[in-house]
Amino acid sequence: MTLALVCAVAAAVGYAISTLVQAVATKRAQGLAVIVTPLALLGFAIDGAAWLSSLVALDRLPLFVVQAIQASSLIGVVLGAWWFFHLAPRRIDLVMAGVVTAALAVLAIGAGEQPATAPATVFVTACVVAGVVLLGVFLVAYRRGPSILMAGLAGLGYSLAAVAARGSHHGEGLLATIAQPLVIPLICGGAVGVLGYLRSLEHGSPGAVAAIVGVIEVVVPGAIGLSFLGDTVRSGWWLPVAAAVLVAIAGCVVIALGPAGSFGEETEEALSDEMDAISPSQTVSG
Repeated sequence: MTLALVCAVAAAVGYAISTLVQAVATKRAQGLAVIVTPLALLGFAIDGAAWLSSLVALDRLPLFVVQAIQASSLIGVVLGAWWFFHLAPRRIDLVMAGVVTAALAVLAIGAGEQPATAPATVFVTACVVAGVVLLGVFLVAYRRGPSILMAGLAGLGYSLAAVAARGSHHGEGLLATIAQPLVIPLICGGAVGVLGYLRSLEHGSPGAVAAIVGVIEVVVPGAIGLSFLGDTVRSGWWLPVAAAVLVAIAGCVVIALGPAGSFGEETEEALSDEMDAISPSQTVSG
């Protein structure tokens, strides 16, 4: 369980860093052009590493725990905005960071370690259909869809990918895992999540976008895991766990809507300076 928790926290840190990087990338280009910018590619690489870390966590922890921990990446966004962009957090942000951390500790204790179980065939079929439909809706809405819609689709995409990852972990070995039909919704959901999140950052506040995605990522997979994937709560811990989920969501929303959730021209310049300071060319010349 310790390894799973460490991996979940590592994933949250990775997602926080990628959010900061991708938020600036969307200020430099729009549409599909942003995907090939250096900052966006860096964000994708960090996202990929964070996702692989989350897979380890999903193998041993229920969805509602892993997703809540990942939603706490907003704390990392606040700290990053403070460090890189000099956007000082409000006192309430610091308080909420502590509250969210405490809520996550309650979730971890209330759930415990739970190896993934094999989902029913009808559930797998439903996930595959959902993945194809979600991808189709996203492609139709991509060009003209408002930021809030893109954020909602991104949240559903990430949720579907997490559900598929949790459900596919019962396979014995990597080959058995990737050969399952659940790989289809995992890929479709992941693509919608990554591209939808990036698209929503183009015209929306990163904080508001992160809040929408974060809430969906916690509520939807958590409910599905408890209802269909055998995720459980320890006896006598239902009330504390439910309260912890609500507190974690509320805290993340408060943090997201604070000053660290607003990225403007100054954030682009600040991050550019930071990236230039550690660029390969300067490193070699030094």
